[in-house]
Amino acid sequence: MRRRAWGLGAGLASLALLAALLVPLRHVVNVSTDALVLIVPVVLGVALGGFVAGAVTVVAGFLVYDFFFIPPYGTLQVSSGQDWIALAVYGVVMLLVARIVDARDTMRSEARRGREVMHQVSAVSASLVADQPVDTVLQAIVTTARAVFGVAGAALLQLHENRLVVVASSGDPLSAQDLEHLDPGSGRPVPLAPHVQDHAGLRTVALSTSGRAVAMLALRGESDVTPELEVLSTFANDAAIALERAQLREEALRAELLEEADRFRHGLIGAVSHDLRTPLATIKLASSTLLERGPALADANAAELHQLIEAETDRLTRMVTNLLDLSRLEAGALRLQRVPTAASVLVEEALRAVHSTRGDHDITVDYDRNLPLLDVDRGLMNQVLVNLLDNALRHSPPGASVTVSVTRHDTAIVMLVDDDGPGVPEEQRSLVFDRFTQFDTGGRAGLGLTIARTFVEAHGGRISCEAAPGGGARFSVALPLAESP
Repeated sequence: MRRRAWGLGAGLASLALLAALLVPLRHVVNVSTDALVLIVPVVLGVALGGFVAGAVTVVAGFLVYDFFFIPPYGTLQVSSGQDWIALAVYGVVMLLVARIVDARDTMRSEARRGREVMHQVSAVSASLVADQPVDTVLQAIVTTARAVFGVAGAALLQLHENRLVVVASSGDPLSAQDLEHLDPGSGRPVPLAPHVQDHAGLRTVALSTSGRAVAMLALRGESDVTPELEVLSTFANDAAIALERAQLREEALRAELLEEADRFRHGLIGAVSHDLRTPLATIKLASSTLLERGPALADANAAELHQLIEAETDRLTRMVTNLLDLSRLEAGALRLQRVPTAASVLVEEALRAVHSTRGDHDITVDYDRNLPLLDVDRGLMNQVLVNLLDNALRHSPPGASVTVSVTRHDTAIVMLVDDDGPGVPEEQRSLVFDRFTQFDTGGRAGLGLTIARTFVEAHGGRISCEAAPGGGARFSVALPLAESP
């Protein structure tokens, strides 16, 4: 209405202006020239306000032409047949001009709207083929459908337990009556062909791929544009492919997660059984010996067996604690309780923890008590050092020495654990920290090193394995300094 009013006003105003300019010249200007000049207001009215505004301007121009430029002037009388012909030709020509200009504007508007629609559909096609979650794809389909087809609301429905359920919507939601109309149990057929089906203001189109309908798009309300079959078919096909791709991606991801969980379960069983076998066998042997030969054993031998049981029980307790903390940390349930801690305190606590399992090994320490403090979770870092010491003790020959040293390197404290064992081959050094790694050559494996790496990286530190100067293995842990001295 506003556009029509602007066009009508412009047409009438320009008509009045041109008439005022031509009236003083009507005695010297030919009547046909006046008619040609008065075409301009009609074209202006049609271009700005549409055909109705142009038609009103034609009528007004007809009257102005007759009143001011056809003798006798100042009346609507026509004195000759030639003037009647001129008026008739003017009216017919002006109507044809109005229709042509209006048709041209309509075609330009439809072409512009078509380009906009195809641009939106192309943009949707490009965005929908990207790897996105199903929920994001569903919402993108209804949002774009509402914008492209100019409807009040768009909804996407899928079949669940023989009922169509709305899984995404944009704009005005579907009413209870609309859902009842689409209910498969209503007995009313719902067309699934890729064209607009109008049923009391509700239009539906199926999103089908590979001969299978994956969803139904429902458009609610009057449309600002007339959806063409090609546009709607293109949109429905692209949306169906995008939706099916997102669903297949989630199914593949779910299958991958299940496969990973199964691998994790098998690996966990293998690793835990690997780490549990030795302490359990030792406890079983010691307890059986005490049970069967206890009275015949010397006090020193019985005490040694009791100490062995206690040491292996401590080892099992540490292992269970490690597993619990690891699972809680990876699940996000364990929060680091960072406190400024001296590296010497961590080393001394770890030495006390492995005292019962060190056997005849000698442990040498080398650190400066005046080193800056570490910003760490004291409990977790104690477990890291205990795991590294256990690993070094297990792989060192009887009577061999294990060395623990602490130094400062730039903004970090580096703790080193060296053993006199066979070392770790260079090709296996990056693998010894991997979860559940098993080596056919009988190399280091199990959960201890995996847990150590997880706890260290949770602190923002790093752990590595290299050859020790004496030929064994060296495990290096670098941790950040505390902010306060």
